[in-house]
Amino acid sequence: MPIRNASARWQGNLTEGSGTLRTGQGGYEGNYSFKSRFEEGEGTNPEELVGAAHAACFSMALSKALADAGTPGTSVETTAKVHLDKTDAGMTVTRIELDTTGQVPGIDEAKFVELAEAAKRNCPISRLLSPGAEISLTARLAS
Repeated sequence: MPIRNASARWQGNLTEGSGTLRTGQGGYEGNYSFKSRFEEGEGTNPEELVGAAHAACFSMALSKALADAGTPGTSVETTAKVHLDKTDAGMTVTRIELDTTGQVPGIDEAKFVELAEAAKRNCPISRLLSPGAEISLTARLAS
């Protein structure tokens, strides 16, 4: 399997400095700062990137689970809300809320939720994050 790379550069002090980050193959490049992370400033932040990675990984895992069950989906759309909280150990990602909607012909809601829960457990990013963060899931079929 390939090894994936990403890089970041930070200039200046914590509160007034700024940085840029880039995925290894150039698919994404963006700015980040103290304000984009802890306030409402422009740019991205590590938590958004974790959320994007988790939503993408989970969506792919659910797509595979649906196909393996004989009910391939037309689409799976997932959002991830990443909670960064101050704990005794310092700033910590404590919780991630996954919310997914699938367009899946020929499946009932209960089976869809069952497969989504399995995908949550088996997605590599969920396995990475679950020892330290609570991961919840809301799954529904598109109407």
